[in-house]
Amino acid sequence: MNDQNPVLLTGTAGFIGTHVARRLLEKGHRVVGIDNLNTYYDPQLKEARLATLTQHSGFTFERIDIADSARMEQLFKDHAFPAVIHLAAQAGVRYSLTHPHEYAQSNLVGFLNVLEGCRHSGCGHLLYASSSSVYGANTRLPVSTGDVVDHPVSLYAATKKSNELMAHSYAHLYRMPCTGLRFFTVYGPWGRPDMAVWLFTEAILAGKPIRLFNNGQMRRDFTYVDDVADAVVTLLDHPATANLDWQGSNPDPATSSAPWRVYNIGNHEPVELMRLVKALEDATGKQALLTFEEMQPGDVPETYADIEDLTKLIGFHPKTAIEDGVRGFVNWFRNYHEL
Repeated sequence: MNDQNPVLLTGTAGFIGTHVARRLLEKGHRVVGIDNLNTYYDPQLKEARLATLTQHSGFTFERIDIADSARMEQLFKDHAFPAVIHLAAQAGVRYSLTHPHEYAQSNLVGFLNVLEGCRHSGCGHLLYASSSSVYGANTRLPVSTGDVVDHPVSLYAATKKSNELMAHSYAHLYRMPCTGLRFFTVYGPWGRPDMAVWLFTEAILAGKPIRLFNNGQMRRDFTYVDDVADAVVTLLDHPATANLDWQGSNPDPATSSAPWRVYNIGNHEPVELMRLVKALEDATGKQALLTFEEMQPGDVPETYADIEDLTKLIGFHPKTAIEDGVRGFVNWFRNYHEL
């Protein structure tokens, strides 16, 4: 897809949003980006991300909260978006334990506003961020989009599962193509300060201890942000279609008789936390100080993505090993903080 009309990208000042925006612009798309620049973490980081995009003539930014129904309605009246990439959300599993209402506003009300805007403007394809957290209490690995995801273990996860259900209802009622993206522990330059790679890097460079939950017995399918951005932008040209073989008597959870699909976007290689720590020690040239703690509420011990469906559709093959990705992040972190 390379339409004259711009792509709408929500959450543009976010970590993944910034990289997706840059990739779209590099491919010649025009982009209207929106973000509310909230204070969940340092807004100056979000402003710095935006500054890397404003140099592109094809980029326009508007400060809008997706939960603001009137502003969102006007946005869709002002532009004819052939496609929408919806990445804006209140992020974070642990934060949802203490600030639940923020998740309802952003992830439920905000997503409804996006769906309504797409519906009334005739948008040809909505891609939206889901999360690996929807797999919740599932223990079969690797997790597959064919698995039933009815047992979330955090409110954040529940809102992301709700997004998938809401999107399906719109795809069914209005034949609006909707593609859900279940991201797995994305990391890399311009990353989020509340995530492990940032927190561990910051602690190691400051000579402070790293907190390893579940006594360090955790594995994560760390996925480098460049691989994620490539997948998202490539999927733009593959609107969800109805599965003509779908049967209500034996329903496939990943597809539908409506134009609706969900995909895992992961590295397909779970990494032990101690391997991550070793990669960070090598990249920083400093030894980590470790403290071991119990599992935190809402966490799961392991994530591991089955990406077969995405590989078949777009040839998705993550290219970045954890050691290379960590080195790229640490180099960026030092430059950004002038260390």
